[in-house]
This record gives sequence, structure tokens and C-alpha cells, in this order.
Amino acid sequence: MAERRLRVGVAGLGRAFSLMAPGFTAHPRVELVAAADPRPEARTRFAKEFGGAVYATVDELCRDRSVDAVYVASPHQFHAEQAILAAANGKHVLVEKPMALTPDDCRGMVEAAEGAGVRLIVGHSHSFDAPVAQARALIAGGGFGAVRMITAVNYTDFLYRPRRPEELDTVRGGGVLFNQAPHQVDVVRLLAGGRVRRVRAAAGAWDPQRPTEGAYAALLNFDTGAFASLVYSGYGHFDSDEWCNWIGEGGQSKDPEAYGEARRRLAAAATRDAETMLKAERNYGGAGYSSPTSPAAFHPHFGFVLVSCERGDIRPTPKGVMIYGDRERRFVPSPPPDVPRAEVLDELCAATLDGAPPLHDGRWGATTMEICFAMLRSARECREVEIEE
Repeated sequence: MAERRLRVGVAGLGRAFSLMAPGFTAHPRVELVAAADPRPEARTRFAKEFGGAVYATVDELCRDRSVDAVYVASPHQFHAEQAILAAANGKHVLVEKPMALTPDDCRGMVEAAEGAGVRLIVGHSHSFDAPVAQARALIAGGGFGAVRMITAVNYTDFLYRPRRPEELDTVRGGGVLFNQAPHQVDVVRLLAGGRVRRVRAAAGAWDPQRPTEGAYAALLNFDTGAFASLVYSGYGHFDSDEWCNWIGEGGQSKDPEAYGEARRRLAAAATRDAETMLKAERNYGGAGYSSPTSPAAFHPHFGFVLVSCERGDIRPTPKGVMIYGDRERRFVPSPPPDVPRAEVLDELCAATLDGAPPLHDGRWGATTMEICFAMLRSARECREVEIEE
């Protein structure tokens, strides 16, 4: 008898879906059966490419009886409403980060899923990456002692990629504290293994034409005594992929000679409307959209991460894990990925088809966002913020 496959419907055929689509296609336990998007060109492409049902609204998608789980990949401001709607219709939920834009919305999503008896998983974040899980397993093995300090640093061109107006408005979920901080917070939480108790952060919004936070630095203190320093900049000057042997965030080889490409592309869009159109053209179904031509040769990553333990340092990389001990320096490789972002779909299938408790569940995601909200508050109020139980 063939193994049962999870039938997934997609809410929102944008950038997030285009990054997850190769994984959905290649994963042996997943079947894409439906999608909802207000753009007819996106629906047309999905129906042609995957042969599934297409809808103009998420409400219609959630009423489709052939759908077991809904992947909420819509703009951030719709995550809570659509996840709650999916749960009310008895669908499991995989929701993209950021989980939601307010603490109340995060709690509402958790309560809706638990009340309906469905699974809620928050992902993709880079805490799913295989080398991060590999580093976590090494720490859990006990040979390196307790985690004492984590350093996470990432410099990208995030702020200069084509954006819709709400993506440059913090109130509507724009900026790096909503879009990028969940990655780093998830990674350091997974590796530190404790609960964050205090947050102190600063943030920069330095370009009046992109009026949202484009950079931050934060110090997180854990109840174990460990602490983590996080630095992120999306202003497109230094590129920390230089520290990762020019392997990009998605695990693909990167040309260092393409420096400044994001700003050059953006310069062609003279107005906000033109920028919005440029993004739409590159989105799934748009005239400028192109599917990935080949799978990434390496694992995804989110910049430089170093875990300092009592008896050694551990650094996840796109190719595996570097270990720095008292008297030796060695590398533990991680086999190249067969299925893009397989770890996200493995956890989703294990939770929904096998009944295994997920790691990145709604409560995990809500706690990550609680820390991100605290970082934003700390930066604005210039003070340390306590994280409540």
C-alpha cells in the first residue's frame, strides 16, 4: 500500500511560495492540491504547473475538502486571520514567519489550532537548516559542556530588494525586525536551549526612502546564564556571504562580482508604483518570474553563527559544522540536501501524518515573536525589556 501523502493547499502564491515550491514538488510525503491568490496570472500558472484547484479567496480554499493542511504564505498582515480560518475548517496550518504582527494575534492562532485539534507549525525559518540541527545535536550530546555565548551576524541587501509599500512600514509588518529577526532568534533559541529572560536592542532606520528598520543589534540573556548577540544589516554594503565561501542564503553558489545588483535593479523603478510592479513581475505567475533551474548544492544558512560552549566552539556552515576544541579543529560534513527545505516538510508531515509533537509549533513561534516585539520595544524605548513567562 502506498504511503499516505499530506494534501496541501497554498494561501498566497508570492515569494515565500516560490521558495518552498521545489520542496513541495520533490518531497515524497507531500502533494500540492490547491491554491488561493487574488492574481489570476498566479492561479493560471499554478493550475498548469501542479494541476490543482485554484481559488480567488482563502475562504474558498479552506472549504476545499481535499485539503489536509494550509500553507499560509500570504503577506504578513493576513497570517493570523487566514491561519485561524484554516484551523476553523479543520485544516492543519504551516504559516510563514513572521507568525503574526501582534502578541494577541499570535495567541489567537495558538488557541484556534489547539481548540480545533489541528497542528500549527511556524516555518520556514533558518532554525530548520540541517547544519543548525547538526550543531544542536552535538551540543545535546554533552561533550562540549554548557552553551555560554552565541554570536550571530548577517549582512545582506534585504532592504533594497523590490518591496510593496507595507513592506517598508513597520506598523504593517515591514522592516528587518519582523522579516529577518525571527530567523536569528529561532536559531539562537534552538542552540542555547533555554528561555530568553531579558532583551536589550538598538535599531537603525537610515534611509528616508526606505522608512523602516534596516538594521539591528541585540543582546539576549537566557535563564541558563547563556547570552546571545545578534547583528543584522539589510543595507546592502558588506555581504556576509563572503564569510560563507560565497554560498548564498538559499544554499546556492553566489557570484561576488554581482556586488550592488539589488540597488542597480531598484534604480530602474523610479516610483513606488513602479517598484510594486517590479516586485509583482518577479513574483510567481508574473512576466519576469523564473523557476529555479537546479537544486542548491549546499544547505541554506543565515550568516555567521558561532556557539561558544565550556569546552569548545561550534559553527554551523552551509556544508556542515566546524568544531574548535581545546587541541583540535575539525569539520563534520552534512550531506547535500536532496529536497529543498526538506526539514520544514519533514516536521509538518511527522506532526500531521504520524502524530509526532512538532518542535516549531505555535507556542514556539509565539515565543519567538514575543522576543522580536521586545527587541523593537527596547530599541524604541532605549532600555532593557524583561520577557514574561
